[in-house]
Amino acid sequence: MIADVRRFNRTVTDRVGALRDHFLGRRRPLGEARLLWEIGANGCELRKLRSALNLDSGYLSRSLRSLEADGLIVVEPSPHDGRKRVARLTRAGREERDLLDQRSDDLARSLLEPLNSDRQRRLVDEMRAVERLLTAAQVEIVPVDPARPDARRCVAAYFAELDRRSDTGYDPTVGVSAEPHEMRPPAGAFVVAYLRGEAIGCGGVKLHHHAPCEIKRMWVAEEARGLGLGRRLLEELEGLAVGAGATHAHIETNGQLTEAVALYRSAGYVEVPPFNEEPFADPWFEKRLPGD
Repeated sequence: MIADVRRFNRTVTDRVGALRDHFLGRRRPLGEARLLWEIGANGCELRKLRSALNLDSGYLSRSLRSLEADGLIVVEPSPHDGRKRVARLTRAGREERDLLDQRSDDLARSLLEPLNSDRQRRLVDEMRAVERLLTAAQVEIVPVDPARPDARRCVAAYFAELDRRSDTGYDPTVGVSAEPHEMRPPAGAFVVAYLRGEAIGCGGVKLHHHAPCEIKRMWVAEEARGLGLGRRLLEELEGLAVGAGATHAHIETNGQLTEAVALYRSAGYVEVPPFNEEPFADPWFEKRLPGD
């Protein structure tokens, strides 16, 4: 498998010209061209550029200086926070970016043209699958304090989605609680999923001595769905619960959340009679955890 991955990498980098100093026939390498795309029409904070492209500060600084010297960008303090710096395209930078877009389209067309229509569709479908899997592989799931800003933003987004998708609305102050102190060790645990530095999912677990643990606040951002992240979050929380001595897990959800219901059933949860008085719940699930 390692050899196959390396061969694939060599084929792709050679075919798209990633190793050439003059990417797409321009006098700059791929890294600098990619920066022009990521900076975009509205500019971008340097911190976000580093995170989005996974660049170290030294490489980013050198690339930005090169683009500045060519008159393609300016780097200036953010108008919203003077402590942050923002890269913006100049008029020449926008023109260069438009030209790179045209040449990128030409390159993509050159990959497809030698193939018949069936093979073109197959190639594009396989590319989508590879992109999805590579993106999934970049996701990191990190235990955090549930009061941390990233965790609170995820939970707020979770509440907003429940309210939007429910016929009756959702009030987090009613029903079974899952407050930060209930999901902070040793009472429980909370995890956040990050993709390129951005929080895109979360989940928590409440631990109970001699009783099933409770999986809570499971949420994945809409743009990150389809990456298998819900299952990874669930497995991570189950692992933390087993490590703390739990033998069974409880989850309640709402029947309108069909994706969640399907996930829990496929992960081995079975429907049981109500075990709490959560007004938003229907159905309730239980699972015997591995290691029992």
